[in-house]
Amino acid sequence: MSCGNHHDTACGEVLDHLYEYLDNEMGEGDCAKLKQHFDECSPCLAQYGLEQAIKALVKRSCGCDTAPSDLRGKVLARIDRIRAGLPVEGDLVGGDAVQPAVQPAVAEPGR
Repeated sequence: MSCGNHHDTACGEVLDHLYEYLDNEMGEGDCAKLKQHFDECSPCLAQYGLEQAIKALVKRSCGCDTAPSDLRGKVLARIDRIRAGLPVEGDLVGGDAVQPAVQPAVAEPGR
């Protein structure tokens, strides 16, 4: 997306980092760049407003639901693997989806 005007920070870059901005996960310098861009660019400001409204709606509608602890653990483990640059189940590698490692069957005693 581009509004056609020149900005110090390109519209595409701003929109790529929009959720980091909304979630207060950016440093002060980067936040200032995005805020300046929103002050100059009405299409990006409109997109920011839309995403902010969606985030508020989701929070209002789902804010009291807690994710099961095993799901939370799986999500955090997946984030760690992605940050470490390791393949993650379901990711495409060389055109093929990475499959989960198969655990060898262990014979139960007495069988």
